[in-house]
Amino acid sequence: MTPDRPKGQTPKSLSGLLPFLRPYRGRIALALLFLVLAALATLVFPLALRKLIDGGLVGSGLAAGSGGSAQMGEQLLELRGHFFGLFGVAAALGVFSAARFYTVSWLGERVTADLRNAVYAHVLAQSPEFFETTQTGEVLSRLTGDTTLVQTVVGSSLSMGLRNAVMGVGALAMLVYSNPYLMLQVLGGLVLVVLPSAWFGRRVRRLSRASQDRIADSSAIAAEVLNAIPVVQSFTAEGRETARFDRSTSAAFHTAIRRTRARSVLIAFIIIATSAALLWGLYQGAQAVARGDISAGHLGQTVVYVLILAGAVAVLGEVYGDLLRAAGATERQMELLALRSPIASPAQPVSARLPPAGSTLRVSALTFHYPSRPAQAALSDFSLDVPAGQTVALVGPSGAGKSTVFQLLLRFYDPDSGRIEIDGVSTRDLALSALRSRIGIVPQDAVLFSTSALENIRYGRPDASDDEVKAAARAAFADEFITALPEGYASFLGERGVRLSGGQRQRIAIARAMLKNPPLLLLDEATSALDAESERMVQAALESAMQGRTTLVIAHRLATVQKADRIVVLDHGRLVEQGTHESLLAAGGVYARLAALQFMD
Repeated sequence: MTPDRPKGQTPKSLSGLLPFLRPYRGRIALALLFLVLAALATLVFPLALRKLIDGGLVGSGLAAGSGGSAQMGEQLLELRGHFFGLFGVAAALGVFSAARFYTVSWLGERVTADLRNAVYAHVLAQSPEFFETTQTGEVLSRLTGDTTLVQTVVGSSLSMGLRNAVMGVGALAMLVYSNPYLMLQVLGGLVLVVLPSAWFGRRVRRLSRASQDRIADSSAIAAEVLNAIPVVQSFTAEGRETARFDRSTSAAFHTAIRRTRARSVLIAFIIIATSAALLWGLYQGAQAVARGDISAGHLGQTVVYVLILAGAVAVLGEVYGDLLRAAGATERQMELLALRSPIASPAQPVSARLPPAGSTLRVSALTFHYPSRPAQAALSDFSLDVPAGQTVALVGPSGAGKSTVFQLLLRFYDPDSGRIEIDGVSTRDLALSALRSRIGIVPQDAVLFSTSALENIRYGRPDASDDEVKAAARAAFADEFITALPEGYASFLGERGVRLSGGQRQRIAIARAMLKNPPLLLLDEATSALDAESERMVQAALESAMQGRTTLVIAHRLATVQKADRIVVLDHGRLVEQGTHESLLAAGGVYARLAALQFMD
């Protein structure tokens, strides 16, 4: 990712969540209703308590034991009514709080899932240019850790903050109403608390963002190393990698501690300063009772409202810290969602039918530089015409540009200049799905998924029947070893197909491409991982698969491309020779030198 990340200073970054909240306006309104009702039930409690003290205890004289038995009974009955009233308020508070908790938690889970899905789908749509500069672990950190912070806020902290804000404002309003002169002094003190708290919160916000970035760095290291365990262990690098991860987690720890220290100071300041202001108000209220200006029930009401206000301010201080952390997480998510891939389907794509046989291919004067290597041309003025049904081999030394041709055909990148046409239509004018649906590829390193053999092959055409999948496996000479697995085609292959040999993984990848049945087939060293016997079987299967379709083959072992209709030789991104195997040997150029080296070996 770009190192210059924007630095948000306030929880305003959370506004990026608004598009994910809008579809649930009804749920949000319901949650707010329950929130307000729960807050109002809390605010009614001190009023009920005042009635109990002034009317049920002090006013009735029950505490002094005065009156006859009949009057005593009436007083007890009245007292019981006051207690039932308090219980009714408590019951209402419990019901409304439970309803608020459920609706808000549902919103948190739903919005988080939607956000995670949106980020994941958006990342999958990025071109390879994005993954040249972004580590997988960084993306995983944003999908997991950052969305968890967002879930905490949407599903808990935000609701708690709103509820305590309503209660705090309500308690303050009641205190001002009942003791206007005194509480206006307290309110002025609270304003003096809020202003420095907001200023100090900015530092917490910056440290929260830095902490999340350091965690993402650790995730990136772990993802990279765990995907390369055999290499790490073969070089006995476990200790070095452990130390590197330890340094990364230590950096994350120290950043988190700085954030926690700053947040702790902020919380302490808010609680102490707020308590001082409120205790001053309570002290003045106690003096008013002593002078007879207010009743005992009035003082009890004031005490409870002061406690509600103090508790609300303390919770709001804690919630504000959560909002600052979630603002950093949201900011990082919005960065991903704001990215726009340079490769996209045209606004009005051309509709082109699939040819009954192979596709025609025309490449005209391609020049291309990889974004990460702008000074070095991967292809320079490269042109190629391939009639339908023809097999063309691309050969040349490493770095000659062979794989780049495949990348441009699949439109993982767009060329700097030049044009590619498939079946007479420019690849830029076709929808990406339409373009890639007519191309099948067998990569040099077969990629398998953590599922069964059947589903790995069916990945080439999700609507294929089991019989069609097995037919493709037989054509790729994969049926025999698949049926020998413990559960046959239902056997789980492990992460990245670790339960299979390299040659077996490659044959499943070939079966997947054959099941797709595309008019244009790209083979990138498709037999490189096979032993001699497997190579012979798969080569025969590939020759059968090439029938009736256009095929481009990348090969370093020239023996595998001798039967190609044409061999195209690239060197330093330029087409330097083309012809048949025999004619290129006779020419004595680059191809002949490559062949001589292989034959000598």
